[in-house]
Amino acid sequence: MASTAVLKSEPELLKQKNGILNQPIAVWAVFFASVIAFMGMGLVNPILRELSASLHASPSEVSLLYTSYNAIMAVAMLITGTVSTRLGAKWTLLSGIVIIAIVSFFGGFADSIWTLVGLRAFWGLGNALFVATALTALVSLSKNGTAKAIILYEAAAGIGMSIGPLLGGTLGSISWRGPFFGVSSFMVIGFLVLILTMPKPAAKTAPQNKTSLLAPFKAMKHRSLLTLGIVAALYNVGFFTIMAYAPFVMGLKPRGMGYVFLGWGVLLAVTSVFMAPKLQRRFGTLKAMCFMLILFAADLALMGIFTSTKWVVISAVIFAGAILGNSNTLITTAVMDAAPVERSTSSATYSFLRFIGAAIAPYMANKLAEIYNAHVPFYVGAGFVLLSIVFIAISYKHIRHIDRAKPSH
Repeated sequence: MASTAVLKSEPELLKQKNGILNQPIAVWAVFFASVIAFMGMGLVNPILRELSASLHASPSEVSLLYTSYNAIMAVAMLITGTVSTRLGAKWTLLSGIVIIAIVSFFGGFADSIWTLVGLRAFWGLGNALFVATALTALVSLSKNGTAKAIILYEAAAGIGMSIGPLLGGTLGSISWRGPFFGVSSFMVIGFLVLILTMPKPAAKTAPQNKTSLLAPFKAMKHRSLLTLGIVAALYNVGFFTIMAYAPFVMGLKPRGMGYVFLGWGVLLAVTSVFMAPKLQRRFGTLKAMCFMLILFAADLALMGIFTSTKWVVISAVIFAGAILGNSNTLITTAVMDAAPVERSTSSATYSFLRFIGAAIAPYMANKLAEIYNAHVPFYVGAGFVLLSIVFIAISYKHIRHIDRAKPSH
């Protein structure tokens, strides 16, 4: 009986050994720093209306905080592979954190919307260096496979993007400058955590082949990677319609806005870790992805219909967190197995394409509201998400191999 018990426990021990939580300290260091970096992305959500009033700027002008950030981030993604293969993952991550810390600190002293827009552009550069390298670092440092590393990355994104708005709303209720100083302080903590816990690469493992600046462009010749990048760009139009436009419609004070996006981010984090892998195993990556995109388009359309009913918009924004958590993990996992190129290169190419959509959406959504009415931006966002599904159908032959690929667990 004792031997039987031992035999029964061995699979459980193996499962625990290969579990997502059993990671080297370096993985948790990058995870923690990623949470802090993603906090900065959502920190300005709750104070968009306050920025508009305090700096005498229109909603479309305030939305340029996202546009400049995402546009520079998209372009900077193209150089992340080149930089990281020369500096190494650790120093690329630290460089990104230093840039964000300095820029956010000076953002707290800004006296015009255009100063903030310029600073947010540099913020995008810092975040590009960090975010693209963080995913590659987690994949390379993790001992439990690509899939679990991606789940950790998306969990960090969800946790950071849920805590960020809550912190932004709390500090923003005191002053709109508070969130910028808050980001700077947390980035200093992230810097210390990484520099103390992430190992320096050994001389013999230092990268020998430096990534070319043209590598991300050459990677686009793989139709699978190009397809998923365009899908992500279209999908991100809907994503950032919620991030940059919905706060103006909800009309809540900073603290209330923080709670809404806290619920949104919690659902994003939970579904990305626990639900997305199950959907992928049961239905396949592409079917699960399309189903989530259909749900997201319906959710945006619902916000368009009931724009004047605040509780409906608030509920739809929170529910969108669950949809986006699944979608982000499914699309990112698909990208990692899409093309026979280095993961750092595929990550840079994919991120460049998706952040183009993220750059266009904020200004476009708020401008559409100013020109037409408050309902139109949600309908347009839903249209772009539906277009991403159409594009998947048209380009299916280029990406169908993803569901046949052996999962990287």
